Amino acid sequence: MCSALEHHKQQEYCRTRLTYRQGKELKAVKVYTVANESSHLLIFGVPKVNLQNEVKTLSERYGTIEFCKCVTKEMCEKIVLEQFTDVFHVKYNHIERARRAKRFIDRLEFYGGILHVSYAPELETALETRLKLQKRIHEINHRLKKNQQNSQNL
Repeated sequence: MCSALEHHKQQEYCRTRLTYRQGKELKAVKVYTVANESSHLLIFGVPKVNLQNEVKTLSERYGTIEFCKCVTKEMCEKIVLEQFTDVFHVKYNHIERARRAKRFIDRLEFYGGILHVSYAPELETALETRLKLQKRIHEINHRLKKNQQNSQNL
């Protein structure tokens, strides 16, 4: 298995978290940095029965997408996949929409399969990465200014 694509592997759920921090559902513990997040998503576990239109419709619920395409053949060369499933590459116009889609689509039951969604920053262009980082810097500066104004008003 290629170590560069290790982040697409679905992790086990955390069973050692303290009870008061566990929440209603078990979750895998994974930390994302700004560089790890992406407007490109890979959706694993889609049953192999020609569901491209359905995946596109599901993805469009969470925001405008640029494209939705099946990349099973390309992914088979890089990582081991489940036998009767497809992988789809979905690109959102805005990273916020991709975050939301990942949160709601991951672990969703879909036509008899359970979907697994992961960010795919390796599919970004250099320009997309640069814009993503610049946008994050702008957001942080805006929050800092807002916090300074709130603390001065108190």
